Amino acid sequence: MGRAFEYRKATKMKRWGNMARVFTKLGKQITIAVREGGPEADTNPRLRVLIQQAKKENMPKDNVERAIKKATDKDHSDYKEVVYEGYGPYGIAIVVETATDNPTRTVANVRSYFNKHGGSLGTSGSLEFLFDHKCVFKIAAKEGVSLEDLELELIDYGVDEVEADEEDILLYGDFKSYSEIQSYLEENGFEIHSAEFERIPNDTKELNEEQRTQIEKLLEKFEEDEDVQNVFHNMAEGE
Repeated sequence: MGRAFEYRKATKMKRWGNMARVFTKLGKQITIAVREGGPEADTNPRLRVLIQQAKKENMPKDNVERAIKKATDKDHSDYKEVVYEGYGPYGIAIVVETATDNPTRTVANVRSYFNKHGGSLGTSGSLEFLFDHKCVFKIAAKEGVSLEDLELELIDYGVDEVEADEEDILLYGDFKSYSEIQSYLEENGFEIHSAEFERIPNDTKELNEEQRTQIEKLLEKFEEDEDVQNVFHNMAEGE
């Protein structure tokens, strides 16, 4: 218990500090969700959660509607979700999740970032064993429901970790258990603030300050790229 939570607290989605970036990321996720499950939130669970998340992030309704329309508009390019894996300097494993309408451009950019910062792009699936792929739900606390009771209840639905996060609750579950966990939460009246997929390292590597700075410059290059949705790595967090 606590490993995933501590890792997440330390990395706190730095790239989401920029409001425009939040909206861009959510917009792409909404478009992809509509393409996969249709434009009606009532019958598309993933879209339902993303719309709730967009409200929580104060994303304008126009932006949400535009993202939905983009999925049904034949004139718009289609987004593809592509995952790239590679190593940065000092053997740091890095997984880059993208949503792109031009994979040729995206892979060229990702490869150039690795190469220019002393790393190398690897083959797909080569780093999967180094990370646990988790779904992470942030929900509002519910009066009369303790963390212990909630954890016991949700074990059967694939949740393996429950943590308090300020006024909210974080639930960590197996990647494949996403839909079962969402169904339980909705059927039992829990307010879902967000639902993410995260790759949590099984083990982390300690680096000195100079080495960390070099890795962070590489991570920033990925995070500045508009095609990049998430970046995960196994570098231990600094003090």
